[in-house]
Amino acid sequence: MSISNTSEVEISTFFLIGIPGMEHAHVWISIPICLIYLFAILGNCTILFFIKTEASLHEPMYYFLSMLALSDLGLSISSLPTMLRIFLFNATGISSYACFAQEFFIHGFSAMESSVLFVMSVDRFIAINNPLRYASILTGTRVITIGLVFAGKSILLVLPFPFILKRLKYCYKSLLSHSYCLHQDVMKLACSDNKVNIIYGFFVALTAMLDLACISVSYMLILKIVLGISSQKGRLKVLNTCLSHVCAVLVFYVPIITLAVVHRFASNASPVLRVIIADTFLLIPPLMNPIVYSVKSQHIRNRILGKLCEKQS
Repeated sequence: MSISNTSEVEISTFFLIGIPGMEHAHVWISIPICLIYLFAILGNCTILFFIKTEASLHEPMYYFLSMLALSDLGLSISSLPTMLRIFLFNATGISSYACFAQEFFIHGFSAMESSVLFVMSVDRFIAINNPLRYASILTGTRVITIGLVFAGKSILLVLPFPFILKRLKYCYKSLLSHSYCLHQDVMKLACSDNKVNIIYGFFVALTAMLDLACISVSYMLILKIVLGISSQKGRLKVLNTCLSHVCAVLVFYVPIITLAVVHRFASNASPVLRVIIADTFLLIPPLMNPIVYSVKSQHIRNRILGKLCEKQS
């Protein structure tokens, strides 16, 4: 089937893109992409391994970090098949059902990561505002309950996506604008009424922005507490405990907001720019989060260095 399908026959195959104009270099581009996936998966598995095996890391902060690592693993694995097929084998076709499944998992794990980042900001606020009662407020049972509730919320939130995409008809266009399937990208190809998709997609986007707003409120409260500390050394010590989380929030939300701004206000922007920003959204957070938390968390860093020293000796 031609990519520029103009017949009235309903389309059952979509076509993804790599980096427009650089198809000849896709094999070379696949090398750093493969390395990013490799280090992202190894890094998040390492975080999960140490949190599971080290009793000293069985604390609320690290339980939430393990949830973040699981979300990052999910994002990496969800986009891995199409990214590698495009850049390694120039295989751009994907069946509609596979596309709907991929966008469900990508949106689901994205929603989960957004929720975890919000919960982690509340965790930091409780630890700073009421350190003596921190362990009694965030007990193991409560942490597990919070994790299950937000995981269920994320799944239920994006569960309608595949079904409201499946009800649409795709007759004229089959070329998507990213290297993986997204709800807002697929629905634009429909030749039938997609108002339901637009409204529900906007609602899901609002929930992500609500998470960001709640994170901002948490940090405003934290900043208020910090400004009440008399010594500069004490202020820096408190702020340092939040630095890893702030980096994770920026790494996750900056590409999302940038891509939304480009789509909304820069419709004539280069397709290459859009693809790079969209790929950054899925590639960089799973890679950077383990690095940031391993560097900034003394407990995790010491455990990793300890294991490395054991192997060398």
